[in-house]
Amino acid sequence: MNLLITTLLTFVQIYSTLLIIRVLLTWFPSINWYNQPFAALAQISDPYLNLFRSIIPPLGGIDFSPILAFLVLQIAGDFLARLAHMALIPGL
Repeated sequence: MNLLITTLLTFVQIYSTLLIIRVLLTWFPSINWYNQPFAALAQISDPYLNLFRSIIPPLGGIDFSPILAFLVLQIAGDFLARLAHMALIPGL
């Protein structure tokens, strides 16, 4: 069980890093999102971000949905970290 929790926690950390890279790259309008490696990054991150774009539409041309996406990932990561800690120290 601990291996599964640790794997999920690592996934959440890697995915958070990819989302940060994706959001930072949107500040450069000259990037062609149809060329690699940008297309792969968009294919990995956009389905998750689109969930939150349907909740929070862009306001004034600024997309605030990544903030909610990061918040949800952070909560999931914290939950998994607590599970991992509880699995290491039984009886808590």
